[in-house]
Amino acid sequence: MTGVHDARRKRLYYRSSYTGTKETDVLLGAFASRHLAELDDGQLDDYEKLLEIDDPRLYKWITAQEAAPPEYDTPVLRLIQAFELTD
Repeated sequence: MTGVHDARRKRLYYRSSYTGTKETDVLLGAFASRHLAELDDGQLDDYEKLLEIDDPRLYKWITAQEAAPPEYDTPVLRLIQAFELTD
């Protein structure tokens, strides 16, 4: 990983762990810890875009309580939806 990628992943990990809602912090923090290193640049773009969404709405998308708009319904969102904290 290059320095730029290291810095980006560190920033995304931090943002994942401190989203503002405890449930989302726990879920996305664990997801980021386990999967950020394997995401490519395009997937990181999709993940970063998801982190810009307000927590209550994002949590509903992750838990399939609400359908995500097509521009956010990416393979990365589906990876998060399939993620289990016990992975």
